[in-house]
This record gives sequence, structure tokens and C-alpha cells, in this order.
Amino acid sequence: MRGYFGIGSERISKAMNLGAVLRTAHAFNASFTFTIAAHHRAKEINLSDTARSAAHVPLYEWESLDEMRLPKGCMLVGVELDENAIDLPQFQHPLNAAYLLGPEKGDLSPEAKMLCGTIVKIPTRFCVNLSVAAALIMYDRTISLGGYGPRSKTLAAPPREEWRQVRRQK
Repeated sequence: MRGYFGIGSERISKAMNLGAVLRTAHAFNASFTFTIAAHHRAKEINLSDTARSAAHVPLYEWESLDEMRLPKGCMLVGVELDENAIDLPQFQHPLNAAYLLGPEKGDLSPEAKMLCGTIVKIPTRFCVNLSVAAALIMYDRTISLGGYGPRSKTLAAPPREEWRQVRRQK
């Protein structure tokens, strides 16, 4: 896949969520991760980030939006359940992007929204967990920019009896 991406959160408060985001970002080959005005217990991150991702993917911890520094040409994309946002399945991911999610119990700040080149939403009835939202964003980016092409038709599964025979042979 060409281009690069980073993913992070503004005002994240739960270390377990941050650890899950870091681990998932590592799995999806993110170029960097970040937090803005985070207030979590740093010691607890490794409980959910069993891959120790900070050793493999840079983690930038900015105290404020003013401190945030993104690479030149990197679009900041807000992720928010907002009626004016673009539905994720219709969104064309920029080649170089940093995805910014809001806190667990709240929205992106108005200042963060102003910095975003666009806002996308995951089309759900209500908000999902922050780390789940991050995983969905990274998965969508991977399938849309990863060169996988169109999805193939569903192949019929072999009859149940054939599965039983295969299992018995093992």
C-alpha cells in the first residue's frame, strides 16, 4: 500500500483503549500513533498492548492541539458520529492521513474539528468503543487503498459431511 497514515485520539482517558489502538495500529502497519491532551495511566497501556507497539510504531504525545505537528501534506481526518460527516463507506481516504478520534465519552473539540480537512463517521446507530472505531477506520483504509480489487463472489461451502471427513482426517 502506498502512502502513510497515523491514528490517534484527543483527550483519551482509558489506558486499555489506548493500548488496543496502539496494538491495532501496529497490526495495520500505521506509520505513527498520537494522543492530544491525554489523561490516562501510562503503566496500564501494556495490559492491552501485548505487542509492545511503542517499540515498533512511534507514539507522539502532545499536550495540546497547538503542539501537534503532522508531516507536510498529511491530512487530518476527524472521526465523529456527526450528521454532517461523510459516511465511511463513501469516503475516499487520502494517500497521507492522520485520523483523529475524540475521547471515550465526548466529541472532538471544536478546535480539533476546525483543523480537520474532513470529518468521517462510521454508520452506526450509536457510538462504538474508541478502539473499535479506530480498528474500523484502519480496516476500511486497508481494504480501500490496499490494492485488493473488487470483492469476489461468495463461494459455496462444501457440504457438512465433507467438513466432517476433513476434520476426521486431521
